[in-house]
Amino acid sequence: MGVLTATQAQINGALGAAIGDALTAAAISFGSGFVILLALSALLAGGRAGVARLITGVRERRIPVWMILGGAAGAFTVFTQGLAVAAIGVAAFTVGVVAGQTVNGVVLDRVGYGPAGVVGVTVGRLVGALLVVAAVVVSLVGEGAASVPVWLLVLPLLAGAGIAWQQATNGRLRNEVGSPLTATLVNFAGGTVLLVAAAAVRLGIAGPPRLPSEPWLYVGGAIGVVYIFLSAALVRHTGVLQLGLGSVVGLLGASVVIDALFPGHAGPPIEVALIAVVVAVGGVVVATVPRWRRR
Repeated sequence: MGVLTATQAQINGALGAAIGDALTAAAISFGSGFVILLALSALLAGGRAGVARLITGVRERRIPVWMILGGAAGAFTVFTQGLAVAAIGVAAFTVGVVAGQTVNGVVLDRVGYGPAGVVGVTVGRLVGALLVVAAVVVSLVGEGAASVPVWLLVLPLLAGAGIAWQQATNGRLRNEVGSPLTATLVNFAGGTVLLVAAAAVRLGIAGPPRLPSEPWLYVGGAIGVVYIFLSAALVRHTGVLQLGLGSVVGLLGASVVIDALFPGHAGPPIEVALIAVVVAVGGVVVATVPRWRRR
């Protein structure tokens, strides 16, 4: 999931830079994913059954409105990718996302918001989370990262917190409808509505943008479908924090490779980024090893 997130961030960032409009890029990415999910939900029997349970649950008020709002966090994340990644690189973008996702994952697990219920703050989970935050601090070393505008790191921080909330919310919806596919469809439906509406206002003011011709710039939505589907299916087994920590390892590792191949304007040196990955892996190991799980 982390590797997919980093890849999607690079693609959506490149699309936003090519179009010159992060909102339009986000609407294209989310909208394409929504079309894919509509087709899958119509073709697969499990998808049709999940949609039927969703409609029944909403009608009978067993599924509250807040449970179908996970797409708002996804929309904000994709918008932030299009706005920030082209300027600061995937690794620097990861700095804010990891911090927000880790901290909010601890909070959501402790209050029992996720489908796994209340997950206690054990020694291992606390130390693991602190190690991941330490990896974020390591990633800030270097002149390139120091030159990143504060607001470009605040936005990914909020996006990371939203990702943790989105994973928990989609996991609970998945339990209600009995289908990760339907939970993913709801996520993309809400995000698409928000982004298309915002992009329409933007286009009405600035006029239509020039769309790039490179096909690879338009696969971010398909990657997002796989990512959200996996998070909805896995979070009830792992809890919000451990799902986030596992994603962080892939996210940091892939961001190092991507920034080495497609460097942004800012970000940590490759040696520093590799150290951050090692520290983050250590955090995940500490958080998941069985002997630490006792309260």
